[in-house]
Amino acid sequence: MDTITAVSGTGSATPLTEFPALPPGAPLAMEAQDLRAAPDLHGRDRVSETEPKLIALRRLAVIGSALALTGWGAYQMHLVLDASGASVLGVIMQVLFVALFLWIALAFTSSIAGFFSLLTRGGLGLGIHPDGPLPALRTRTALLMPTYNEDPHRVMAGLRAIHASLRETGRAEAFDIFILSDTTNPDVWVAEEAAFLDLRRETGDSTHIFYRRRAKNIERKAGNVGEWVRRFGGAYPLMVTLDADSVMDGRTLVRIAAAMERNPEVGLIQTLPVIAGGTTLFARMQQFAGRVYGPLIAHGIAWWHGAASNYWGHNAVIRTAAFAEQAGLPHLPGRKPFGGHILSHDFVEAALMRRGGWAIHMVPALLGSYEESPPSLTDVAIRDRRWCQGNLQHYKVVPTKGLHWLSRLHMLMGIGSYVTSPLWLVFLLVGILISLQARFVRPEYFGDTKTLYPHWPQVDPVQAKFMFIATMGILLAPKLFAYIALLFDRATLRGCGGALRTAASILVETLIGGLIAPIAMLIQTSGVISILSGQDSGWNAQRRDDGRIPLGVIARGYWRFTVFGLILGGCAWTVSLALFLWMTPVLLGLVLAIPLAALTASRDAGLALRRAGLLLVPEETTPPDVLVKAAHALAQPEPARPHDALAALRADGTLLASHRAMLPPPRRAGDPIDADCLVGLLKLQEARSLADAETRLTPKEKAAALTDARSLDRLIALPG
Repeated sequence: MDTITAVSGTGSATPLTEFPALPPGAPLAMEAQDLRAAPDLHGRDRVSETEPKLIALRRLAVIGSALALTGWGAYQMHLVLDASGASVLGVIMQVLFVALFLWIALAFTSSIAGFFSLLTRGGLGLGIHPDGPLPALRTRTALLMPTYNEDPHRVMAGLRAIHASLRETGRAEAFDIFILSDTTNPDVWVAEEAAFLDLRRETGDSTHIFYRRRAKNIERKAGNVGEWVRRFGGAYPLMVTLDADSVMDGRTLVRIAAAMERNPEVGLIQTLPVIAGGTTLFARMQQFAGRVYGPLIAHGIAWWHGAASNYWGHNAVIRTAAFAEQAGLPHLPGRKPFGGHILSHDFVEAALMRRGGWAIHMVPALLGSYEESPPSLTDVAIRDRRWCQGNLQHYKVVPTKGLHWLSRLHMLMGIGSYVTSPLWLVFLLVGILISLQARFVRPEYFGDTKTLYPHWPQVDPVQAKFMFIATMGILLAPKLFAYIALLFDRATLRGCGGALRTAASILVETLIGGLIAPIAMLIQTSGVISILSGQDSGWNAQRRDDGRIPLGVIARGYWRFTVFGLILGGCAWTVSLALFLWMTPVLLGLVLAIPLAALTASRDAGLALRRAGLLLVPEETTPPDVLVKAAHALAQPEPARPHDALAALRADGTLLASHRAMLPPPRRAGDPIDADCLVGLLKLQEARSLADAETRLTPKEKAAALTDARSLDRLIALPG
């Protein structure tokens, strides 16, 4: 039985009351889907009643315009390269240009749709009214907080704020909070248990907050949530998935839960998480871009995606039965990095639910959903490596039978978001090779055919300049659209510092972002290459502090980009001064990679711009109440406890009793044998003291020992 003991004071007092760490089980079947078989719709229509009217025309307008614009761009590039003198390099460059231009053309046409949606106050639907009275709720909703080796104090601060915000709505009884731990570090695990007890004590709520740790984190986050569904999903018609850095306003949670009750054919509603809480320059750039440009992008895709939208893995409400019915993920054939369990599970789960006839919606106009940004370019690179592998893995999912064509497009765009980086790099290199060829290879003016006039193979400089300006205009236009739309939103505009400061902030973000872009290009290119060579990304906890990284570490990580930039610049200079100047933005970012990485990871630089009134967002100028609650909870001092798990358990009898009560059932004959547990128990039997045991045990053996009652008894019995 999963029971723990309530605590008083710091948790070292005598137990007061016994209460369950987990509610009674409510199993719900969730089978892995067969990607080669047609889905079982269970009588549902493939076309959802919540699909916007004339959605086909919307999609035709966005995608058709993007294709037409790409056709125009391809023709203009044909003129630039003087197609009558076509060469292998010229054909390669033309093909690469079309692929890259299509990418930015679709973003451009989608942003126009977003601009229209913002100005007409769209982005909601499903009967959601953000300013009306809160609806009553008939169903129970589980808030799922998966955590993996995260700082427990930070995780609980966010949950404390969500819990307090829900209480203020008067609808808190409809929500239960589940902390779903996949933590492998034994010291963090025991700290989580202590923080969980503190959270229950401080909130006075022992019936709506639960904790469960998996001894084996099979299939990562998808497996963590899937295990909860199979074990408890039958008791909760709805579930809200969170990330360790998620904070959601109670009113937002009530409104999306009520929307699911009103629309039984909807399987998932994705909110637009706003990035907040950043202090480094990089994090503040990310949160400014997300706050100013993000709504335009999200409104655009919501406008033409309709009921076939996407899922970002967190800050979304899901119909539990729909998820269990359709979103069981199979293992992909082959070995890692492309085979095995699906890493970027969210896209696939949404696609499978839509395949099964459930509507997937996004409501970007509903505020009250927040997350954090990685503090530095280095942290983004680590996270992106994992995302890159997960997205590239989707090529095995795209052929799934019965997928909605937009779901396939979502996955292809996810693949493209990483493949475009190596394509961009090759495009630059081919451009240099074409220029080198023109500079050093003697042209054939007449060729093999007798003609009256010679052919002068050349690149038209005037046409090239026009094409460059047009491409940059299409690339940057969404930022202009976002700024214009912001001028009609006076409250948000004030929160960003007013019209002039917002314009200056856009300029700062664009300039620094442009310098960082070629660095990100090489980082993603190296990630793609390493994945294609068979290297797995692994799974590491994300860093969420202020991003401070020693300069020596930055130099060791970024010197290659500087060297590559110098070589690239040398080649361009060799060809011509004009080519060198044309490539200056790319070259400058690469050559300055080390100082740029250091500057953007600096908290001082980020706060200096804040004092100057730049890169401001409403969430820091007038913070929402739930973020104030989260910041206050995070600022509270943690109870004094040993950081080591063994020392913490030996020092606190209540924590030890609670830990024992939450242990999984003992192994039965025939169950799989845990080698770490057996080796750990043997080492503990040979240990003469606690210090000796600490020296002998590996982290895995220590965690296994803390999961086994016999090993735990031996640990407690050892002399200190």
